[in-house]
Amino acid sequence: MQSLDLKKFPEIVLPRFLKVEQQFEQGKIEDIPLTMKEQMEPHLKGLEGKRIAVGVGSRGIRNLAEITKAVIDELKQAGAEPFIIPTMGSHGGATPEGQAGLLASFGVTEAAMGVPIDASMDVEAIGEIEPGVPVYVCTSALRADGIVVIARIKPHTCFRGPIESGVCKMLVIGLGKQVGAASIHSQGFGRFAELIPKSARLIVDKTNVLFSVALVENAYEETAIIEVIPRDEIVALEREARLLDTARERMGRILFPSFDVLVIDEIGKNISGDGQDPNVTGLFFTKHASGGPEYKKCAILDVSEPSHGNANGVGMADVTTRKLFDKIDFISMYTNAFTSTEVQAVKVPMVAATSEDALRMAVRMCNGIGPGQHKIVWIRNTLELTEIIISEALLDEAESHPRINPITSPRELCFVHGEPQTDWL
Repeated sequence: MQSLDLKKFPEIVLPRFLKVEQQFEQGKIEDIPLTMKEQMEPHLKGLEGKRIAVGVGSRGIRNLAEITKAVIDELKQAGAEPFIIPTMGSHGGATPEGQAGLLASFGVTEAAMGVPIDASMDVEAIGEIEPGVPVYVCTSALRADGIVVIARIKPHTCFRGPIESGVCKMLVIGLGKQVGAASIHSQGFGRFAELIPKSARLIVDKTNVLFSVALVENAYEETAIIEVIPRDEIVALEREARLLDTARERMGRILFPSFDVLVIDEIGKNISGDGQDPNVTGLFFTKHASGGPEYKKCAILDVSEPSHGNANGVGMADVTTRKLFDKIDFISMYTNAFTSTEVQAVKVPMVAATSEDALRMAVRMCNGIGPGQHKIVWIRNTLELTEIIISEALLDEAESHPRINPITSPRELCFVHGEPQTDWL
């Protein structure tokens, strides 16, 4: 892989940078096991000796291991025999080993949870929502006496509707594994708002879904709401729609509406299905969703370790790094794109030799801005948005914003072997 040698070009001047704090609503659940007990208790009757499949997905859910363990413990207390199934569509390279590995990276293992994990990818069709559009559910869930899914409710990255990411999507795409995910994705994101709820109703009607544990996180990626939604209320949709509105209000965001360059330290499947959350960055790769800040160029510097080389989302950048490129598991990444039928997110942008070069290239490719005057927003990832880095040209805007506080003074950015040293900011 060859990269541009920036020494052959005129010097690219970088601005000074500072760290700021963005402030969001902070309410969170202090005692997860107690809250889980209170929520689950009314729904645990008649489970003695029953095998209960607990669906756990691959999204970046804070406290996922603690939440999953609390669900398992309450089921055991009720006399049930729970086991865990990965509910993550085609993630993990659509293999049992890959999906179990993703769960393990979140601390969800057989040893930690005290129950078996059945990561089989086998599925069965349970019916059609319309001619030629079958709905699939994994065989391990169908053979259980009951099904419970744990789902974070949040705005989807590829479509808009009263129901987006959450319980219904977990039932349809999560329980459907790669085959089920492909079946729904073959209809395109433009129909998701219609097909996801319709498919979820069919699954609830045809299987032993007991309830869902619905989660909403605040902007600090802390567990803010836990609600158990029983099967009849899943199909009614009202509670999930209400929780989606709450999630949208509380989610983290970039409080600067416009600037020149967005820098993202890392993307990953543990952060968002798209590697980064387009609801935060505006890097949507479908026409069925929109929003976020406006800017000219984006640099993505690395892929997270828990993503295991799945750099889905890197294609939305203008420039990336050789460090990221060398980590890509193309089979895992391409499996996602092939399943979703959307390929923009897995295209490879310009590859810079180092993170320093990537930043300088992004700056150079913004037209009409004087040296050192670029407005740059620099985030670690789309889950961590409290403390971010901005360039000096945004300082006045930060100081006048009621929810942004500068916490360092502007300084020159240092690089060691091409990697930025930002901890001192």
